[in-house]
Amino acid sequence: MMGARWPEVPAGAAGRRRGAELVRAILDAALGQLSTVGWNGLTMEGVAAQARTGKAAVYRRWPSKTDLVAVVLRAGLPSLGEIPDQGSVREDLILLCRRMRDSMHSRSGQALRSVLHECDSGSAQAFREIIRSVVIDPSAGLVRDLVRRGIERGDVRPDATGDYIADVIPAMMMYRSKVCGSEWEDSDITEMIDQVLVPLLRV
Repeated sequence: MMGARWPEVPAGAAGRRRGAELVRAILDAALGQLSTVGWNGLTMEGVAAQARTGKAAVYRRWPSKTDLVAVVLRAGLPSLGEIPDQGSVREDLILLCRRMRDSMHSRSGQALRSVLHECDSGSAQAFREIIRSVVIDPSAGLVRDLVRRGIERGDVRPDATGDYIADVIPAMMMYRSKVCGSEWEDSDITEMIDQVLVPLLRV
C-alpha cells in the first residue's frame, strides 16, 4: 500500500524550505499531531512548530484547522490496492477487510480515527464528503469488484449487485471502530464475513 501522497519536492532543493517542500513539512506535521495528540490537541501553532516554520506560513495556506486537516485526510490515507484472486469471494473479502484494518491502523488511519472520534458535529459535517471519497467509496468499489468476480466464478448469486451490499463492510467497520472501539482482529473480520457477507452473497 502506498504512503501519504504529499507534493513532490524538486531534486536538489536546499536551504530554507519553501513551496512543495514547506507544504510537505506542514502536512506531515499536521498528520503527526493528529495521530498523536488527536483532533482536539492539534493546533495551528503546534503544527507550525513541528514543521519548523512560522504559523503565518500555515495560516496563509489553510485559514483554519478544518481546512488543513481536510487536506491531510484527502492526501494521507494509504491506497488499498488491488485484491488478488484468492479463489473464493469469502477469502477475497477477508483480505480486503484486513487491508482496510491495516490502513486504519496506519499513521494516516489513526489521524482519521481521531477526527471520527473527537470532532464535534459541525466539524464532522465538513469532513463527511472527504471520508466518503477517501474511505467509503473506494472500499465499496472494491467490494463491488470482488462480488462481480464471485458472480463470474459462480460462488455469488447473480443478483447480489445492490449498493447496500457494497456498503455493508465499510459501514460495519467504521461503525464498530467508532462506536464500539473495535480494533478488528483477524477473528472479528472472519466472523463478520461468515455471519453477514457470505449468507448475503451465496448462491
